[in-house]
Amino acid sequence: MSKKIVILGGGESGIGTAILAKKEGYEVFLSDKGRIKDKYREVLKHIEIEWEDEKHTESKIFEADVVMKSPGIPETTPLVKQLREKGISVVSEIEFASWFSEVPVIGITGSNGKTTVTNLVQHVLKQGGIDSGMGGNIGNSYAKMAAEENHDWFVLELSSFQLDGIEKFRPHIAILTNITLDHLDRYDYKLENYIGSKFRIAENQTEEDYFIYDADDKNITDWLQKNPVSSQKLPFSIEKKIENGAYIENENIVVNINNTKFTMPTSELALQGKHNTKNAMAASMVSQLLRIRKQTIRESMANFQGVEHRLEKVLKINNVLYINDSKATNVNATFYALESMESETVWILGGVDKGNVYDDLLPLVNEKVKAIICLGVDNHKIVNAFGNIVDTIEETTSMKEAVQMAYRLADKGDNVLLSPACASFDLFENYEDRGRQFKEAVRNL
Repeated sequence: MSKKIVILGGGESGIGTAILAKKEGYEVFLSDKGRIKDKYREVLKHIEIEWEDEKHTESKIFEADVVMKSPGIPETTPLVKQLREKGISVVSEIEFASWFSEVPVIGITGSNGKTTVTNLVQHVLKQGGIDSGMGGNIGNSYAKMAAEENHDWFVLELSSFQLDGIEKFRPHIAILTNITLDHLDRYDYKLENYIGSKFRIAENQTEEDYFIYDADDKNITDWLQKNPVSSQKLPFSIEKKIENGAYIENENIVVNINNTKFTMPTSELALQGKHNTKNAMAASMVSQLLRIRKQTIRESMANFQGVEHRLEKVLKINNVLYINDSKATNVNATFYALESMESETVWILGGVDKGNVYDDLLPLVNEKVKAIICLGVDNHKIVNAFGNIVDTIEETTSMKEAVQMAYRLADKGDNVLLSPACASFDLFENYEDRGRQFKEAVRNL
């Protein structure tokens, strides 16, 4: 008798799970409380499974042997609580996919930098001739890849929401880029809950596996002291020398793993800034573990193109550089962006606040920001935080208006930086939509 799976949510992970579950002989029912996007509706019709949207038929949902909950649905949702009370297993798409894939995984998580590191690792593997597929929180879902792609490695970006629903999922190489205040609304506003969620990436690892992490991050190092991991630890640091891992010496990245050394001048990295040096260290360590030639690693780090919406240089107009950092959806990401600004900056920020505390940004804003343009429905917190140190603070409710205002406020040699420090859902579909609207508005100046 075939097992019944119910899939909650008809987005990327839900559709991927449906494809994989059908292939593996499950009886599949997919249910989404909202309207499923047209491109996903087409896939559902094509794979011929039962599905519904704009409602949840609970009688059908409670017949499940297992439920895959999309990462966007919180644990506190009444339906999820009821499923758990009935003893029905609720897992994430990452967990479900791992049951049917033998391909070893390089898993990357962290509050910031995970997309850049994921792309960087995939870039080096490709250059090194290693057959790998990339997905997870970006691109195709892990489940879809498990159903349709055959590679020697999977490189997966993993969000804390995706890791929350795992039981046995175990990446062979896990990377934790950093942990800063983010998404606390989903974790009872307790930082330790969020940290624990990120560390789930290593919870099933054994001594045969590797855990790469930022040794300068106090949240990570404090947690490791109290909650040791079984895997081989490979720290990276720009502040201190590391015996087995990566560090900086004489402006060079040094990667030393089991007495095999690799060095590269930081000046040759395609992506500049302290945070990108760390991203390069993490990716270099993976490359070293997979025995990619040192010359290939160096070339890959030097010719990497970067990620769309992450400190992406759009255009120079009247000697003013417009930079799209729409992917900065939290304060820490924006901290990195402001830190890397070399000239006076007109800063566009705002959106849905996830419990932001702006104190850490004050010295950088004082030093680098000449004007602030708020782009959100509710901007009072931003005005309160920076009103005393920035003379010009304007409020707008459309990207076109924000960019035109920035154009008027910026002088020759300045930067205009979109780095919102907030989620985008009040005025935009998502951060990609926000970034594309910014680029379009700049090109229309």
